[in-house]
Amino acid sequence: MAGSFTPTWMVEAIYHLTPVELEAHGIKAILTDLDNTLIAWNNPDGTEQLHQWLQLMDQAGIPVIIVSNNSDDRVERVAKPLDLLFVGRALKPLTKGLKMAIKKLDLTTNEVVMVGDQLLTDVWAANNMGMRSILVQPLIETDQWNTKINRFLEKGVKKKMLKQNPDLKWRKNLDK
Repeated sequence: MAGSFTPTWMVEAIYHLTPVELEAHGIKAILTDLDNTLIAWNNPDGTEQLHQWLQLMDQAGIPVIIVSNNSDDRVERVAKPLDLLFVGRALKPLTKGLKMAIKKLDLTTNEVVMVGDQLLTDVWAANNMGMRSILVQPLIETDQWNTKINRFLEKGVKKKMLKQNPDLKWRKNLDK
């Protein structure tokens, strides 16, 4: 059971990912969750660090597409000013939203990675799709009310997953 929730990597924050590292792993695009992965759920404008990281990805030709369970309106409020493609109402852990994102990018599952802060939605969806995933630490410790339920359920799953995968540790990047 824990295997369904095991990410390929665990990286402290999405902002630590670099174009060189992604390209070394054959990753041509990033699918990312929105709240507490790309932005703090209560800061739809993002931080300066986010803007610098997105500029770095853009300069390297690595598209970033938001794949979120939030409504289209909520995701568009963030994506439009950042000039990012998005898929709202992705229904993660189902694969519908990931399939839509991959189709928009015209890439294969081997060429993308899903980045998110939750095992029960982001990582599970990626594993259901047969793609690599990166679990990141939530940007802030608070969550929207509906995410608090997932966090509670996730605690036991995460503990079991980490016990079964002792080499899987929080890192600054994919390789260290």
